[in-house]
Amino acid sequence: MMGKSHIIISTGVSLSVMSLLDYDITLPAIAVAVVSSLLPDIDEPNSLLVRKAIPEFMLRLLQVALIGAGIYLFFADIAETPWNMVLALLVGSVSFLPGRRLRHLVMLLIAVGVFAFADAYEPWNYIAACVLVVVSVVPHRGLTHTLYAVAGWGALLYFASQGMDDGGSLWLAGGLSYAMHLLADSLTQRGITPLPPIPLKLRFKLMSTGTKKGKKVESICIVITLVLALYAFVLTL
Repeated sequence: MMGKSHIIISTGVSLSVMSLLDYDITLPAIAVAVVSSLLPDIDEPNSLLVRKAIPEFMLRLLQVALIGAGIYLFFADIAETPWNMVLALLVGSVSFLPGRRLRHLVMLLIAVGVFAFADAYEPWNYIAACVLVVVSVVPHRGLTHTLYAVAGWGALLYFASQGMDDGGSLWLAGGLSYAMHLLADSLTQRGITPLPPIPLKLRFKLMSTGTKKGKKVESICIVITLVLALYAFVLTL
């Protein structure tokens, strides 16, 4: 499914279920549900979440910085000729990588920065840095599209929200929304592998992203979500 459909369906279903279970629907819970609806696709550089977090202008700035670093290495007395030219070409050539690879590089640089300078948020800075490193190297619909990831994300939210008034709402909103994303992806031709290395494949083959059939299935799922939300937030009052 497309990113916007994931937001509507995963967030809508999760908050509706929470309402039916008499959990408080707070602004932090809504925000967590929205982020969690897109989080499984963090391993895809062109996904909606990654494109919003790492916009095009950031890639352009990185390219300029790499070219500048290459020029600096060429003229600085860091290495003798011809090694200064080799270093300059190696660093400068990285700026010509495709957008996907550049976003992976940005994620790795952010991970290094979080690991090195966010010690005030220990141990969450190390956890976040490790997550960024892992998702920048794993294939799409790999580790992030497993039940292990659902459990891990839910556990992180649970322990991070201890002591907060709406802590129960946060981990439930995030866990449900994340799981709904995986359920939606299981409807596609590619499907998901929820429990690797067990070769169990959830693939219902009801749709293909970007096709007319896929758009129809997405529209049906959105309508069902809206009906559920109507029932949860209006008819049960």
